[in-house]
Amino acid sequence: MATLLHIDSSVFPASASASRAVAETFRRTWEEQHPEGTVIYRDLAVNPVPHITADAHTAAFADPAAHTPGQAAAFAGRLQLIEEFERADALLIGAPMYNFTIPSTLKAWLDNVILMGRTAGENPSAKGTPVTVIASRGGSYAPGTPREGYEYVQNYLRAVLVDFLGLDLDFIVPELTMAAQNPAMAELVPLFESSRERAHEDAAVKAKALAEQLAA
Repeated sequence: MATLLHIDSSVFPASASASRAVAETFRRTWEEQHPEGTVIYRDLAVNPVPHITADAHTAAFADPAAHTPGQAAAFAGRLQLIEEFERADALLIGAPMYNFTIPSTLKAWLDNVILMGRTAGENPSAKGTPVTVIASRGGSYAPGTPREGYEYVQNYLRAVLVDFLGLDLDFIVPELTMAAQNPAMAELVPLFESSRERAHEDAAVKAKALAEQLAA
């Protein structure tokens, strides 16, 4: 039975969050196609993981027998996140753009999971695991747009998830999500609606294909 690790990081509820809504479409389709599978869910907005500390960092490169109590406690929490990550057959990550980059809670999760010599490096432990990232944003940062140079979500996650962790990355990008609330963006509402519809369709298609692939 395949395991899906689902990470949400939006500070908003599903009714007001594009990343949560699209991720829910993906997860619901996954569960319909793979009812015997397992879903591990982490809501980083509701239950944030600790930011990396000196104890959590140094413990990773020290003999466990020599750990201080602080190192032992910090690394135990980090190890739980790493093992959870390694058990997953597929990952689903909601990564809304906040101030041009990912939420700090998602960065904290990544800092805990990235461990050189284990999950990252020459032979990353989860190499090849498929990961679908819902990279929502209020405007558009696509190539050719005025704010193309401010796109630090996809660029950063591609470097971390692919180059460091060796994952098989796929993005779904619902954009212009602020158009319906911002009068200055009123003329962009049709483009927003089209992007939203396409994102949900892509989520359903990708989830079905991935569930079928892992069940084969």
